[in-house]
Amino acid sequence: MQDLMTMIATLRRPRMLARAARFGARDYNRDRHLQRILGYGSLPGSGQALLRLLEMEKEVNELRKEDDAAYSLVRHLDLLIALLGEAQLYQASRASVLQ
Repeated sequence: MQDLMTMIATLRRPRMLARAARFGARDYNRDRHLQRILGYGSLPGSGQALLRLLEMEKEVNELRKEDDAAYSLVRHLDLLIALLGEAQLYQASRASVLQ
């Protein structure tokens, strides 16, 4: 099984969607954004959140590729922003453990 960062690095999405997500990830706020996406309650750790976000994003991306009427660009962008934001937090936490 691939590690989390490899799974994120290998995602291939339309250039405009990826650029918008990178731009949005600059202002990522875990408490506000992740609560809205995953639901209210206690937040999982970054690793667990990344796994859930990857699965959710995969489902939304399938809708996009199928031109399904249920596809929401805003939802997809929210998921990608959270995914990138959590990846940054995950990397930072892993780096601090190694030091």
